[in-house]
Amino acid sequence: MAVNEIALVVVSPAGLETATGLRSVLPGARIHGLAGRVDGDEVFTDTMEHLRHLFAAKIPIIGICAAGILIRAVAPLLSDKHNEPPVVAVAVDGSSVVPLLGGHHGANTLARRIGVALRVAPSLTTAGELALGVALDDPPPGWRLANPEAAKSVTAALLSEEPVALEVEAGDPSWLSGLTFSEVAEHAIRLTDRAVEHDESELVIHPAVLTLGVGCERGTPPQDLLALVQATLATEALSPLAVACVASIDLKADEAAVHALAAELGVPARFFTATELERQVHRLVTPSEVVFAETGCHGVAEGAALAAAHPQAELIVPKVKAARATCAIARSPQAVTPAAIGRARGRLYVVGIGPGTPEWRSPEASQAIALSSDLVGYGMYLDLLGSAATAKQRHESALGAEEARARRALELAAEGLTVSLVCSGDAGIYALATLVFELLDRAKDPAWNRVEITVVPGISALQAAAARAGAPVNHDFCTISLSDLLTPWETIEARLGAAAQGDFVVCFYNPVSQRRRDQLVKARDILLTGRPGTTPVILARQLGRPGETVEVIALSDLSPDKVDMLTMVVVGNRETRSFSAGGHTWTYTPRGYGKKMV
Repeated sequence: MAVNEIALVVVSPAGLETATGLRSVLPGARIHGLAGRVDGDEVFTDTMEHLRHLFAAKIPIIGICAAGILIRAVAPLLSDKHNEPPVVAVAVDGSSVVPLLGGHHGANTLARRIGVALRVAPSLTTAGELALGVALDDPPPGWRLANPEAAKSVTAALLSEEPVALEVEAGDPSWLSGLTFSEVAEHAIRLTDRAVEHDESELVIHPAVLTLGVGCERGTPPQDLLALVQATLATEALSPLAVACVASIDLKADEAAVHALAAELGVPARFFTATELERQVHRLVTPSEVVFAETGCHGVAEGAALAAAHPQAELIVPKVKAARATCAIARSPQAVTPAAIGRARGRLYVVGIGPGTPEWRSPEASQAIALSSDLVGYGMYLDLLGSAATAKQRHESALGAEEARARRALELAAEGLTVSLVCSGDAGIYALATLVFELLDRAKDPAWNRVEITVVPGISALQAAAARAGAPVNHDFCTISLSDLLTPWETIEARLGAAAQGDFVVCFYNPVSQRRRDQLVKARDILLTGRPGTTPVILARQLGRPGETVEVIALSDLSPDKVDMLTMVVVGNRETRSFSAGGHTWTYTPRGYGKKMV
C-alpha cells in the first residue's frame, strides 16, 4: 500500500487539525474535505457518495469522523476482503484509532502509525495479531508473501499452539522473535529469496534482499531487458518477489526499458553516478575497460547491484549479457530499503491550480502536489494551496522571476526529487509550461533531459470568468496578453486588429500594471473599430478568492481605473448580449441556435 494513495476524509472543521497532523506522518496522503466546511486538497459535496467512490476505487480511507459514517457508507459494497482497501476510523480529536476493515491488509499498519503520531493505542481487533503480536499475512515493509493463502492455516496452527517450524534461508527473522517455533512440525514458515514450491502447510515469505543491477543500449526494447532478467532469475532459482530494486547508472534514468522492468517487478528504480559505481570496482567480477571508456566506471550492472545493496552484500550473479542488455544480482544480509539508496528519477509536475479556490483544482493537480516533496512558485500561488502545502519544501521567488522559478524546478528534479512548479490558472496559458520546455530545448542539459515531466492542466482565468458571467466564450474567441515585456507592442497591436476584423470574443490577460496604463485604452479603441460601444465587457476580479467581483460594463466605458492585474477582461463580439434574470446579469455569445428555434 502506497501512502500517496491514502484519503484523509474530514467532514467537520474540528477534524482538520487532526488530519493535517496525520498528513505529516503519511507523506503524500491527501485531505478530502467536505465543501463549505473543510479546506482540503480535494473537495466533495456528498459524504456517503464520496466514501463509496474511494472504496470502490480501492483507495485506503482514514475517516476523521464517527465510525458509523464509514460503516454505513461502505457496507453495501462489501464482498471480498482480499480485494478491498483498508478503512480506519479516527476520532476528530485524535483520541482513538480503530481499523474497521482490512486489518491484515494495511489497516492495522496504518492504525499503528496513526497511534504513534497521536500517542494513543490503536484499537486492534484481529485475533491473530492480538494473540501473536504479528500478522503473517501483513508482513513488515521489505517482505512479500509467495503464497498468501497459507497464512491462514499457519496462523491457525500457531493460535492452537500446534508446532510450527521456522526455516531461515535469507533475511533477518527478528520480526518473528515473539513466536515460538519447533524443530519438526507439519506447518512451517520459510524465509527465502529462492523460487520454491509450496503448499498451504508452508508459508513462504521473501525478504527484499536482492538488488538487480542492469545496463542496456539506448532505446533497448523493454521486452528484451525483461526477458534477460526473467531468464536470469529462473536460471538461478531466485524469486522476483525478493528483488528490492532495479539499479543502474544515472545515464539511464530516462531509459524506458529500465522503468518498464521496475514496474513489472513492482519495485522502485534507483540510479547512481559513474563515480558512485566506480567505488565498487574492487568487488567487480568482470570489470571492463571498454565500459569505463564509455561511462566512467568499470561495470554498470555489477556496480549498480552492489551500490544499491548492503555494504556486506555479495555479488551472487555476475554480469549476464544479452544482445543489447546486461544484468547482475547482489544479495544483502537483510532487507534493502530503496528509499535510502541512490536516486529516483526526478519528476517535475508543471501544475495549473486554477484561479484559487480548491473547488476549481483538479484531482490530478492535487495528486501532483501531494506526491511532491518540493513546491516552486510565486509566494501568493503557493499560499493559495492552503493545507496542501503543509510539510512541503517551499521555493519562492518574486513575481517577475519566472525563468528563475523554472530553472530551480528543473534543478531540483534533476537531483532526483519530485517537484511541482505551481502556476495559477492553467500551466500552459500565459504560465510556465512553455518556459520549462524552452529551457530544455535551449540548454540541452543532460541532467535536465532525464527528468520526467508532466504538465497538469488547470481551470484558466478565462474559463472561470466565463462561468461566473454566463457563456461569453461559447463561440470563437481568442486570448491576448497586453503586456509588452516579452512581446513587442507592434505585434500585440496587429493581433488586436485581426481580432477586431475577425469579430472574435477577446480575453485580455495582463490588462494593466502600475507602469502600463495606456495599452488597455489602445486595445479598446482598436476593438471599437469592429464592434459597437455597447458591446458587453466582463470584468472578473479575484476569481475563486475572497473579494471576488464580477461586473458587466459597456466597451466604451472600459478604462484602466476599472481594472488591475488581478482582473480578467472578457470583451464580447458583435453578437454578445447581456440580460437580467433571477437577480443575475448573464452574458452570452450565441452560436446560431436561434436560427433553429421555432
